Amino acid sequence: MFGADKGTTAADRMNGKRLHIGIVQARFNADITNALAEACKSELLALGVADKDIDLVTVPGALEVPVALQALAEKGKYDALIALGCIIRGETYHFELVANESGAGVTRIALDYQLPVANAILTTENLAQAVARQTDKGRDAAQVAVEMANLLESVG
Repeated sequence: MFGADKGTTAADRMNGKRLHIGIVQARFNADITNALAEACKSELLALGVADKDIDLVTVPGALEVPVALQALAEKGKYDALIALGCIIRGETYHFELVANESGAGVTRIALDYQLPVANAILTTENLAQAVARQTDKGRDAAQVAVEMANLLESVG
């Protein structure tokens, strides 16, 4: 159905006022994930989301992110969720396992609950790549969450 959200402008979609956002942050690679969370929260506030309407929970690692997202989705109080984490390639197959399974779990939560989930679980070859992405990807996740929450409301 083309044009279903034609009454909204790009500016409307980036308005975070009245939105409730849940964030799940993996603690593994905490220097990176803390920077992701700081950039994400800062951008949410800049987009108009009230501090009291942002909930942050932490989990041990990226594999635990989907179950925490599911617990937040079950509450039914969030307009969007955000997944934050950092997986850096090592010398074993574990990187692929964690990256694939956490990504699939995040997507499943979004589809099962028809709830936007911005996935900012970084998957990088090395620490330098993660550091280079931590701020931009945190901000991007906030923008995606706000835009998609507003989009789904306008087409729903």
